[in-house]
Amino acid sequence: MSKLLDKLGEIVASSKSRFVTIAFWIVIVALLSFVWPQVNEEETSTNNLLPEDAMSVEATKIADEQFPNDAGIPLLIAWHRQGGLNEGDFTAIQSLYKDLNAEPLNNQTMAPDFANIPVEGLMQAASSDGEAIVTPVFFEEATKAGDLQLALDALNENITELTEMDPFNGDITEEGLHVRFTGPVGISTDAVELFSQADLTLLIATVLLVLVLLIVLYRSPILAVVPLIGVGFAYGLISPLLGFMAREGWIVVDAQAISIMTVLLFGAGTDYCLFLISRYRDELKLEVNKYKALHLAIANSGGAIMMSAMTTVIGLLTLSLAQYASYDRFAIPFSLGIFMMAIAVMTLLPAILALLGRTAFFPFIPRTEKMTQELEKKKGKPVRRPKSKSRFSIAAGRLVTEKPWQIIIICLLFLGGLAALFPRIEYTYGVLDSFPEDMPSREGYSIISDHYPPGEIAPLQLIVDTAGADVDFEEMLSSYSIVESVSDQRVGEVDPNVVEYQVTLAVDPYSKEAIEQVPEIKASAAETLEQVVIDNASEQVWIGGETATLYDTEEITRRDQNIIMPVVLVIIATLLMLYLRSIVAMTYLLLTVVLSFLSALGLGWLIIHYVMGASAMQGLIPLYAFVFLVALGGDYNIFMISRIWKNRSYMPLKKAISEGVGETSSVITSAGLILAGTFSVLAVMPIQVLVQFGIVTAIGVLLDAFIVRPLLVPAITAVLGKYAFWPGKLWKKEDVDKQRG
Repeated sequence: MSKLLDKLGEIVASSKSRFVTIAFWIVIVALLSFVWPQVNEEETSTNNLLPEDAMSVEATKIADEQFPNDAGIPLLIAWHRQGGLNEGDFTAIQSLYKDLNAEPLNNQTMAPDFANIPVEGLMQAASSDGEAIVTPVFFEEATKAGDLQLALDALNENITELTEMDPFNGDITEEGLHVRFTGPVGISTDAVELFSQADLTLLIATVLLVLVLLIVLYRSPILAVVPLIGVGFAYGLISPLLGFMAREGWIVVDAQAISIMTVLLFGAGTDYCLFLISRYRDELKLEVNKYKALHLAIANSGGAIMMSAMTTVIGLLTLSLAQYASYDRFAIPFSLGIFMMAIAVMTLLPAILALLGRTAFFPFIPRTEKMTQELEKKKGKPVRRPKSKSRFSIAAGRLVTEKPWQIIIICLLFLGGLAALFPRIEYTYGVLDSFPEDMPSREGYSIISDHYPPGEIAPLQLIVDTAGADVDFEEMLSSYSIVESVSDQRVGEVDPNVVEYQVTLAVDPYSKEAIEQVPEIKASAAETLEQVVIDNASEQVWIGGETATLYDTEEITRRDQNIIMPVVLVIIATLLMLYLRSIVAMTYLLLTVVLSFLSALGLGWLIIHYVMGASAMQGLIPLYAFVFLVALGGDYNIFMISRIWKNRSYMPLKKAISEGVGETSSVITSAGLILAGTFSVLAVMPIQVLVQFGIVTAIGVLLDAFIVRPLLVPAITAVLGKYAFWPGKLWKKEDVDKQRG
């Protein structure tokens, strides 16, 4: 790698190749953007996230085959009036459905004939308190989100005309008629609209935040723009690449994945840029020739950058092992994004820096001591000199070598205390729980759940293959305290041995209490079947519905976590071993990363639960945060430890640690601030899973950049002494400095 980086630095850091490199990037980005679609044009809108062999998915397939319903996908219209719906409201419903049957909406398959039901009959269908009624409209299954939105817009306009008011706005607790679209159609269209509105906001907020942080941290307007140019070109290449792959069906991308990928590119991409830029600035203080300084910067920092990128790429690729689609859809976009970003940092960024030279750091221009003295002599006054180390870096370097045990104890008490909160975290997997409370479809769901028995909005489905035996499951189902009512048995149209029961729960079907009963009900049904018919009856029993879907989601995401987390640790451990050649260093570096992750979850839970008022954390957060924090935390590990390892070839260990911390803490904390800042931008998103993911990841990055990496890790290294390098040998001075001659 050393030889390759030396050759690469020689090629890209020359006066001849800089214009060619920049021109190549401009041409390739423009060409691919013209030929291939952008990734956001190929986003999927499907909500099918579970694998095909999940119980609830199999139940849906069997139900579609045995109990076909050609009505289509439902839109639920929730009508509500505080104090009770009046005759005019029911008349408006009659008129609406008369219009829908006379002139159906685009892609509409069916609408009930409410026009011919007397007002008294509609009143009977209302909730027991008379304040709400739910009426459905059905659409074709394969209808695109945009077409559904057009149909809802037309429906909105029709209802507004019929009621002579706007019932779609205003607080649903206020007086007057309120109408909300919910159900599968309402939820999916709301979700698409939320992301379409937030994507541009997210991009603008991310760019502005990174720009402001770079200006504040480096006090150079030119340098602040340089990393953004690199990231912008990288995104310009990644977007059509992913768009092409999605168009060809090689990958599936959704709006959530693309939103996080954008943040990741700007955060991690800027970090990699800073790693090279900081080394370039150091080399400019020693080398007069800006091209030679850039060459040395690439040769000396390129290994850490490429190793960091490789660690992150492989770590993110482990998400492809997941069965849950939300995880799997992240793997290729994220890993490809980091890979292309690393290439941009090692090729495009040096070309830009070669073009700008020392001017990139204006007004704090780095110069050699001789250049500074000559300039001062010429001007007759002192020249402004950039600080090589921050006060924090100097203090941290001194503390970790003079008082390592105190640092270790304080860090472990603080981080361990936060990590101890991890087992107390409550999780939720409900789709609606991730949406804003004022989202129309969620308000519609609230109307239904507040005025109807809680289980009516999402009944449980028990499907059994009785193998020809006459078995009645109604008594068994009714014995459960959470069951409100059980429908009559339905017999399959294709196979009469297959029977179905619709079970209305007496509790919230999305609650933990309901979800925990799913395996119990399945086991009881299998036991009932075994007593009469066959052994291994559990294979002949399926449970469907929203509650079963949540149970499957929880089980499958737990399985994904149990597989992916150990795999990530093994991969990171292997890469650290190959790079550092030390079992001891690999072990404590890995342990500190895990501790940082657990601490981030603990502190994140305190903020999400006690500050933001959320009753539970989104269940997808732990694995998301783990993969990102472990992979990205490895970047800071490699960057700092590699500097300590190299310094050790020149000087005593304590001084090597102190100097290594001093040399890297500034750039690590700067990079950490930028990375944490970019992830915190996810707070502008209207989806709670993204907001919570951004909070936990930002906290983890800050803990890593300000506590774990500059304090805990070097303090442990200082305590272990020479054993920290076991069993590898120290890097030799001649290997470290051979590029300089």
